[in-house]
Amino acid sequence: MQKVYHLDQLLENNIFRFDKLVIKNIDNSSVDEKSPQEASLFHRDISCGDKYVEVLQDLIKQGMLSRRETPVVRFADGEYAFYENNLACNGLYKQAESVQAIKKALPAHINALKILAKTGKIAALIYPDKPEKERKRIFPFFRKPKEGFSSFKFVDFLFTHNIELSNENYIPFYTVYAYLTSIDFANLVNNKKVCIVSSECNKDACKRWFARFSSYPDIVFTEIPDSYVATRWESMKENVLSQVPSDVDLCLVGAGVGSVLVCIDMAIQFSIPAIDAGHILNMMNGREDKSNGPRLYTIRKNAKEEK
Repeated sequence: MQKVYHLDQLLENNIFRFDKLVIKNIDNSSVDEKSPQEASLFHRDISCGDKYVEVLQDLIKQGMLSRRETPVVRFADGEYAFYENNLACNGLYKQAESVQAIKKALPAHINALKILAKTGKIAALIYPDKPEKERKRIFPFFRKPKEGFSSFKFVDFLFTHNIELSNENYIPFYTVYAYLTSIDFANLVNNKKVCIVSSECNKDACKRWFARFSSYPDIVFTEIPDSYVATRWESMKENVLSQVPSDVDLCLVGAGVGSVLVCIDMAIQFSIPAIDAGHILNMMNGREDKSNGPRLYTIRKNAKEEK
């Protein structure tokens, strides 16, 4: 008997659908050939990709104005492997030392996921990764999921722990990339204090990144280790949080699979938006090579035209 996933039920009940994620001023042409993942899960109340970007913009803006905890965290293959207790989560970066380390850390991750679902956005890469024949019927241009770790299994993992995807707590993965590279985001953080929480930060490069849009945030940097944040965050949390300025307006986090833990604690501690920026931080630092090159939904057709 073929397994029925919880996401199947959400699709069959027309609560969600798969659709192409089209976002204005985004040019995917240079990366389509490498990774043609332009289909995303849409809630039935969301008509198009631009609407999701608007939702994220409003969420972050209100979080800053109201000083409200607003975490936004992305989930893709690395997280899916981690939540299956599999060391395939160790891709570009070291995420877990052992299967035992993952199992020990999972309760903290599950608790963070529950908080995220109530206070922010789960930005998950959820696509039609059914068996190949059926997947091609649903959406013909999709690749096979890596290592068998599927977004369908991730939704099951959430459901098992009483976390239900909804229009209130879900946005597509690539919405975050599109928003963080936009003039709207640059305008929002102009003259605001932005803390980059990562293992690396080139402040001059970051300032040049924002200056393209005539945006001049006050950028501060809080360093975290470049590995095993997903399994060791509890031991490093107090030291990291103590280094973040109390008057920070927004955090951009780069912590791999550990980003859900970091974003939740940053958002709660300082009552601010904390966004899992990942690859965008590499772009800001002029280090796209650390992400093995460009990613979808990060390249604007013409940044100057957006002003």
